[in-house]
Order: sequence, then structure tokens, then C-alpha cells
Amino acid sequence: MSRFNRVILTILFFTALAPYVRGDLIPPDLLPQDTMSLLAPKFHRSEIVGFLAGLGTTFAAVPDLLAMLKRRSTAGMNPRMAAIMGVFQVLWIYYGLLIHSRPVIAWNLIAVLINSFLVGAYRYFLGKEKARAAHA
Repeated sequence: MSRFNRVILTILFFTALAPYVRGDLIPPDLLPQDTMSLLAPKFHRSEIVGFLAGLGTTFAAVPDLLAMLKRRSTAGMNPRMAAIMGVFQVLWIYYGLLIHSRPVIAWNLIAVLINSFLVGAYRYFLGKEKARAAHA
């Protein structure tokens, strides 16, 4: 059995045991409280963690955008992915408004802009490629 398979089986084993572990093993006073952050007093720790977590997922489309701009071509790009992500990110913004979550709102606003640029760049370069093909 490969090392990867052993790791997966170990994770699955402990995941299966999780419902049977008593939740009161850790006294409530030792559990972390979502208190105000010392670094940014107007934010809770959970909001700071949310901002950090959103950083990676928000900028996931940037490498595709930069590659397309560098190549000046739509080769290998699928605009439907960016359009679908943009639609669902708008829903995430609405959800963030409903739950009053600044990280959810902020990161998804930025992600919608990035995906809009991606779709816009795709359409721009697709038009140029069609014009080149028509002249050839």
C-alpha cells in the first residue's frame, strides 16, 4: 500500500471516529473566544481569518488573466468558467450582506472584478483573433 493511501485511510479512520469523541473533553473556558483583535480593534479575529482565507480564493483567476494578457490570445481559456464563477460570487456578496460579513463581501467584490476583466479580455482577444482570421 502506498504512503498516500495510508495517509488517506488514516484521515478517513479518524474522521469516522469524530462523532464518537466526547465534546466536553475541553473545558469551555479553554476554548478560544472570538474577541476583538489586538492588531485591528474594530475587527473580530474571525473576520481577520476570513480576510486571509479569502485572499487565496479571490486571486485564483489572476494567473489565467495574466497569461492571456501576456499571450494576447484566448488559447486555452474558457470564459464560461469565469462567467459562472462571477455569477456565484455575486450570490456570495448577497450572502455576505445577509450575514453582515465584511470578509465575504470584500473578497467577492474583488473576485467579481477580476472575473469581469477575464471575460472582457477574452472577448477583446477573441474579436482580434476573428478579425485576423477574416483578413487571412
